[in-house]
Amino acid sequence: MASAICAGLFPLMAPISVGSSEDFSTRSFFGVHKIQITQDGQYRNLAHGTTLHGSMRIKDPAGAPLPFRPEPLTYYYKTGPLADALRAVQANSLGAARDLAVVGLGSGSMVCHGRPQDSWTYFEIDPSVVKIAQNPEYFRFLSACAPETRMVIGDARLTLARETKPFDLIMIDAFASDAIPVHLLTRQAVAMYLTKLTTEGLLVMHISNRHLELESVAAAIAADLGLEGVAKLDRVTEEEILKAGKAGSRAVVLSRSKKALEPLNSAAGWKPLKHIGTTAWTDDYSNIVGAMWRSHTD
Repeated sequence: MASAICAGLFPLMAPISVGSSEDFSTRSFFGVHKIQITQDGQYRNLAHGTTLHGSMRIKDPAGAPLPFRPEPLTYYYKTGPLADALRAVQANSLGAARDLAVVGLGSGSMVCHGRPQDSWTYFEIDPSVVKIAQNPEYFRFLSACAPETRMVIGDARLTLARETKPFDLIMIDAFASDAIPVHLLTRQAVAMYLTKLTTEGLLVMHISNRHLELESVAAAIAADLGLEGVAKLDRVTEEEILKAGKAGSRAVVLSRSKKALEPLNSAAGWKPLKHIGTTAWTDDYSNIVGAMWRSHTD
């Protein structure tokens, strides 16, 4: 399993590593953020270190500008696990407005999968990322699809805990980098997230990572807390990476409600989450070395 994960996720940097040019960079306490244009001029990408955090197609193959409303790419493309999870919440809502929360902003791609009646809140620790995502000269996801998106700046473990109104979906999208915020993936953190969800709400954990196997950690936490869960690994071809801006991704969705997961159980590629004996991470225990070992062995 772990070898397949590596094969599916290692090419993630292809869109920004092949002859890209730097358009803008800024340094914050959390590192250097670079906005880069690909050699063919078709994509503008946001990178933090060696990790791609967002991409927007700005021109077609003939060099013509694209329409104002951008299409989510990289991990967020419309047939990927993260878009699937959002559609599940929308299917369960029967057309009603939903309150949606995402931890980790990037370029703000997910909002372009939303509906006009949905409300979005992003929890982001780095103010410089917020400035980049909100600037339509760089990325238009927020300005075109959800200009009223609420931004909460700070450590999401603290800021989300202070929320008083429950969300229909909470997406934890903070684990793609080489150094992950472990405190967002512990039993205590997940227990807190649950208190911020509606009864039928979904907790989505985006766990794509080149070096760490995190699905079994999520499965162990789910088992400890008595949660229902499903997982999906979506591989993409080299052609899809280079020509369509897609990136292979892996996600886990947890809920207290088996019924809330039904749209995913019937969707392609989703499988029940299995606890394989990995010890759940807590605020007092984590095992990064074990996660690295699992990601590089069968």
